[in-house]
Amino acid sequence: MNVERGIRVIAGTFVLVSVAMGWWVSPYWYIFTAFVGLNLLQSGITGWCPMERLLESAGLPRAGEPLRAARHASVKPHPRKSIPKPKTGKRAS
Repeated sequence: MNVERGIRVIAGTFVLVSVAMGWWVSPYWYIFTAFVGLNLLQSGITGWCPMERLLESAGLPRAGEPLRAARHASVKPHPRKSIPKPKTGKRAS
């Protein structure tokens, strides 16, 4: 999963849950539905989304970026040290 799909899944889940809660629990839950919709509208217009920042900090890659490179981009591989060869010389008999 990448950041863009994660945002869609989370926003869709929030909308469905808040509509259900508004129907069965209290109509005040529709305020949360409106908040999610306004945030999606604001995100589409400005290009800034707080959930995007949270998902990126959680380690999800952006679209087209491989998962392994996103999680380990700052980790550099440890250079292999060569094993020293034994000294050659005369053996004691």
